[in-house]
Amino acid sequence: MQLPRSLTRPTIALLCLLSSTSMLRADDLPLEPLQIGQPTKLEVHPATVKLNGKNATAQLVVTGHYADGSMQDLTRAATITSSNNDLVIAESAILRGKTDGNAEITIAAGGQQVKLPVEITHAATPARLSFEFDALVALSKNGCNSGACHGSPSGKGGFRLSLRAFDPVLDNLTLIREDLGRRTNKVTADESLLLLKPLMKVPHGGGQKMKKSDPAYAVLRDWIEQGCNADPADQARCVKIEVSPPTGRQFKFPAHTQQLAVRAHFSDGTSRDVTPLACYSSSDTEVAEVTEAGLVIGKNRGEAAILVRYLEHIESVFLTFVKDIPGYQWPNPPTNNYIDELVNVKLRQLQYLPSGLCSDEEFLRRAYCDVIGTPPTVDEVRAFLADGAPDKRAKAINALLDRPEYARFWALKWGDLLRLTNQQIGNSGMFKYHRWVERALATNMPYDQFAKELLVASGSTLENPAANFYRTAGDTNECVETISQVFLGARLQCAKCHNHPFERWTQDNYYGMAAFFNRVQRKKSARPDELVVYMARGGEVTQPRTNKQMKPWLPQRGDVDPPADSDRRDTFANWLIEKENPYFAKIEVNRLWSHLLGRGIVEPADDFRESNPPSIAALLDALAKDFVEHNYDRKHILRTILNSRTYQADFRPNDMNKDDVKYFSHYQPRLLSAEQLLDSICAVTDLPETFAGLPVGTKATQLPSPDLAKHEFLKIFGQPERQTVCACERTSDSNLGMAIQFFNGPLIYGKLRDANNRFRKAITAGKKNEDIIEDLYLAAVSRRPTPKELEASLTHIASKGDQVVGLEDVCWALLNTNEFLFQH
Repeated sequence: MQLPRSLTRPTIALLCLLSSTSMLRADDLPLEPLQIGQPTKLEVHPATVKLNGKNATAQLVVTGHYADGSMQDLTRAATITSSNNDLVIAESAILRGKTDGNAEITIAAGGQQVKLPVEITHAATPARLSFEFDALVALSKNGCNSGACHGSPSGKGGFRLSLRAFDPVLDNLTLIREDLGRRTNKVTADESLLLLKPLMKVPHGGGQKMKKSDPAYAVLRDWIEQGCNADPADQARCVKIEVSPPTGRQFKFPAHTQQLAVRAHFSDGTSRDVTPLACYSSSDTEVAEVTEAGLVIGKNRGEAAILVRYLEHIESVFLTFVKDIPGYQWPNPPTNNYIDELVNVKLRQLQYLPSGLCSDEEFLRRAYCDVIGTPPTVDEVRAFLADGAPDKRAKAINALLDRPEYARFWALKWGDLLRLTNQQIGNSGMFKYHRWVERALATNMPYDQFAKELLVASGSTLENPAANFYRTAGDTNECVETISQVFLGARLQCAKCHNHPFERWTQDNYYGMAAFFNRVQRKKSARPDELVVYMARGGEVTQPRTNKQMKPWLPQRGDVDPPADSDRRDTFANWLIEKENPYFAKIEVNRLWSHLLGRGIVEPADDFRESNPPSIAALLDALAKDFVEHNYDRKHILRTILNSRTYQADFRPNDMNKDDVKYFSHYQPRLLSAEQLLDSICAVTDLPETFAGLPVGTKATQLPSPDLAKHEFLKIFGQPERQTVCACERTSDSNLGMAIQFFNGPLIYGKLRDANNRFRKAITAGKKNEDIIEDLYLAAVSRRPTPKELEASLTHIASKGDQVVGLEDVCWALLNTNEFLFQH
């Protein structure tokens, strides 16, 4: 059986340091003509326009609505005329005022038209440009302060800016006062290095970043010409941005574009259009890309989130693009539960056909490996295949979830997240902590209780093993980063030093969360491996950039005031496990889904952010809701997923879903984990591994800590060191070392030559070659060999003239098949 090549998981880089902005212009993309058709009405945003100041503009967004309920962006196809070109003009759907007064704009397309009133004031008065909300925004627009350019920690060419303008005070010093003011020329603005370098009028290591026709150039030039003024102390602050049209629009090709308009709202009640200066990016450039002017261009069917950023303010717009696929017809497949129903809604919307069900043999091996970490035994396979009951799959799932191996295997997975190692915790503490996690899983401790016991744990790490959580999270910063990633799915490392460049998290948020854990103290005792965790009576967190004392802060709630004499962790933990918390349940059900399906609904599974949307948002919401309603019962969610047809789908794609890697139309094969591979080799050869210091019979999938077993095979196949809480630490990318291990590595060689292995004992017992080969196949891939495979094996054994050597080759070849190596 030939499996498709494994898909490479996305590599997680330090985006805050390596990202750069390369502006995509409309000319860079294939832009097909719009087919306007006959809309029943036009919708124009904004409904009224007020242009205040010489440089004020307004981006129009024109939407056509059609009789069949569909809609299409007609902004670039509409005819836009002004009742008085001396007052206001329209260029590429952007309105600009010339003189004060009132005018009317007419927008026409497909036989429909809309009239738009426009008021122009102070058209002859140049607006005072803000250093922060104009000049720094313009630099961000062109990527000058990105992590790969002058926003890196050491800057470039002696010129350093704060990343994405998070520190205006530093930028003011750098741009205006540093280097004797050479970067800005107030007398002759056009001669400023700040303009000449990105134009490549003088050598610039970053290449050309700007054209004179760019809005950002005009802003920077005018700001310099106005005297490079800093902002006054009472400068109105930007409080939010608003993006139009609203999120959730769906387009059917040939409709494939959407113009965005962005408006910034300020603390003094004013607002202005900032579409030309906002920064745009797409979560999936295979589906859609977005130009520097905010024009989204669909390329393929699927969903994409368009991230819009204006300084620290971020909003996302989710757009869906659909194509008619020749020969597509929805087959109305049966469903087992709400999972299948919601997946099918998405597949039908995007015109993917689901694959059929996997075979009983494939299901059994898949479920065993996913639930208890190891394949079924030969006898278990035979019994399952002989069972004719229609509900035998459901019964097998229930039995697996009740087996003791379930808790031992899932303790391995949580051990990765909790960084459970002998080196960090100590031998005694490590075993106690591991047993605590395993017992919590074995008793099916509700997930909210599990999380709270970890977060508020105090006392001796030997007497209260959960307190070891604060041993591996050894300081305040580690607490914030561990808790946010494990329980909120947020990677906050970037926000420690600056506002997160691709998320709403700010540096203030980071240190506001730190205020919950700053009072956690740790001290060693006289007992070996013991640490005592306790709370100090006082202690506050100071934001290092502003020197401001931070109050405890919660996402979507803001600053809070825990009782003065309380453990602040209680306030945080109680908020975290609230049923209305939008993060807590979703991250865990997504983690469970990712383990069972090989890919999260949000992928990577622990990276929840605006720029990384769920592939099927309704499914994630439904799983989280079900989880909460069943009192955070993880076994219930596992059982629900395992019983779905989505989980039990064939891994073989059909012609209508072979391009799908996101929407679960078929099962995605993946390499077994290091521990699963080792245990599977042991199961095929019937030769268990022994690990020094651990009970006989301990499997690799039940190891309390990776540093207890210095096993070369496990390291080569991606066993993590557990130095971080990121799921990315466990790797599955193939490498030469893996191939060598299976072709002629010492582990497999030794087991094949061992006199007590499965096929050698069978030979001694007088079993026929046909029966031995069948046992090997059942042990390795949970199925009997096909007649062709059996014939080829028997022929090879006969050609060798030595039964032992021939069977050794057959077993070796079986271990080297994709069918054995992959979870499918």
